[in-house]
Formats: sequence, C-alpha cells, structure tokens
Amino acid sequence: MVSAPFRAGGCETPRHRTAWIEAGPLDGPLMIFVHGWPELGIIWEHQLRHFAAAGWRCIAPDMRGYGGSSVPTRIGDYSIREITADLIALHDSLGGAPALWVAHDWGCAPVWSIAAHHPDRCRRLVTISVPYFARGNTLDNVAATVNRALYPAERYPVGQWDYWLYHREHAGAAAASLEADVRATIAALYRRTSPDVVGKPSKFSDLRARGGFFGADRRAPTMPRDETMLSEDTFEAFVAAFERSGFHGANAWYLNDADNLAFAAEAPNFGRIDVASLFIHARWDTVCDTIHSALADPMREDCTSLTEVTIDAGHMVMLEQPAALNGAIDFWLNAN
Repeated sequence: MVSAPFRAGGCETPRHRTAWIEAGPLDGPLMIFVHGWPELGIIWEHQLRHFAAAGWRCIAPDMRGYGGSSVPTRIGDYSIREITADLIALHDSLGGAPALWVAHDWGCAPVWSIAAHHPDRCRRLVTISVPYFARGNTLDNVAATVNRALYPAERYPVGQWDYWLYHREHAGAAAASLEADVRATIAALYRRTSPDVVGKPSKFSDLRARGGFFGADRRAPTMPRDETMLSEDTFEAFVAAFERSGFHGANAWYLNDADNLAFAAEAPNFGRIDVASLFIHARWDTVCDTIHSALADPMREDCTSLTEVTIDAGHMVMLEQPAALNGAIDFWLNAN
C-alpha cells in the first residue's frame, strides 16, 4: 500500500505492465528513477521526497520482473532491449518530455541505452555504480576491466564477477536459494558496507566455489533487519513483493549477454553519448569497483559530457548516504 507523500501509478501496453510510485507536482519536470538488482521503486524513497519538494515530478517504477510490474517467464524477455522498451513506453505514457533519468546498478544499463539510442528523451542522466559500456554491458566486457593485482586470473578468472557466472550456470539454484526464506534474504542483502572491505576480494568473487549465495545451507541465515538501511515499512514491502514475484525474473537480467551485445551495436555514432551525465562512484563498492579497477575507463572514452563524483558508501549509495547523493545531484544540476 502506497502512503503519502507517494502516489501509485502505472501504464500498460499489450507487451508489458509497469507499476510505479510517484511524488511531486504533476506539472513538474520529469525525473525518472530506475532501480537495479534486487530492488524496487520504493528504494528511491529518500530521493523522491527530496526532489519532489524541489518541484520535480518524480517517478520510480518497479522494473520488469519486480513488484507490481510484469514478470515474464522467458529469459529472453529480460534483455536490455526489452527493458529499454518498457521505459520508453513509460516515458510516452507520461507525455514524453525530456526527462532527468537517475539509475542504479542494473537500472543503469537501460538508462545508458536510452541516452545512446534516444537522446531526445533525455534532459540529463545520473548513474550510480554501473558505468557505461558502449559495446554492451556483458560479462566479458566488465571482466576485461578486473584489477588483476587483487584478483589473479588463475584463482579468479572473472574477478569479482564470479556471481554473474553463477547466475548463468546455476540459474535455478540461484533463484531457489534466494526464495528459500525471502525475509532472511532481504535482511542479508541490505546491510551497510564497512570501509574495511576495500582492498580485499569481494565476497562474490568465489561464489561458485562456495556453492552459491549462502553456501551449503542454500538459504540466507536469519538476522535482524539493518535499521540504518531499510525502514520497517520498506523492508516489509520488499518481503511481500519478492514473496509474490520470486527472483527468477530479477536474476534473468544477467542471462542475456548475446542480445545485449547486439543491441548495443545498433546504437548510432558507435554508442557515443553526448547527453550531460553525472556518474556517482561508491568508494567502498567491491563489486562495481570503479575506484581501484578500470571499470569506468570505457565510459570516459564514450561519454562526451561527463562529470564524476565519489561518495563514501558501499553499493547501495541511495540508502547508505541519501543526503550525500541528493546533495551531489543538486550541486551538479545547479552548476550546469
């Protein structure tokens, strides 16, 4: 159930249904927030409140495979091509005026794609943690940027991206372990990052050797909710949503490298992005590590109007440091 200051909304076409929450004046400029894995639109609640108060019409959809939106069963339905089409349909339903797009994690891939394929739909864009890959956001492309001083190839063939291979090789087991106790899974995944993880191999770098996300137990250990990350209401919303949808759809975003590669190649100008873009680095993110690896280098080559800011946080910047994130976006908007 959505409560003030948020409103429920949605759009439906013959191919897809998108549910969203929104805040702010209906006649305000569009600001669309796109979540990643394994998240929901409500993960942006701190940003929705802040930017709605500043006059933006803020929209935060549940992405394909999540929450109140469609959850197709075919893996191929979770390609970036399809997900980008979902966002285009959403944008059309809101009038299609150029929007400020804000994205995190897997949500960055379709937002970067909109900027590459449909720049007229973009006022600007903000992406968090996952940089642009003009040649496609695929395992091969991200693995090529691994810091081999930290991840020797003989021990860590794909570095911190081993969990991506786990999804590919054990899709059923991956979903089953996350679904075994959804409440425990959400509590385990949403925890504040300690800065002492920096310089150490990510816990996801040997996932296959350890038998998956939770090892031999095949289910998340019971632990209390991290109250600094999710409020009780938001935590319960996550639990209810994933108990309904499961994790099959969310995990399938990892399983479409071939089409994602092909879709990227269809972008005009070799995928170059001229839209003004703000990229947020998370200093303590050990998977999407843009500080101590070459992960962000391709983005710097293919984005012609790029600003970069680093925030002292782990992967979930919008939860760990919401005020710092909001402030960084405000500063960038006001300076430009």
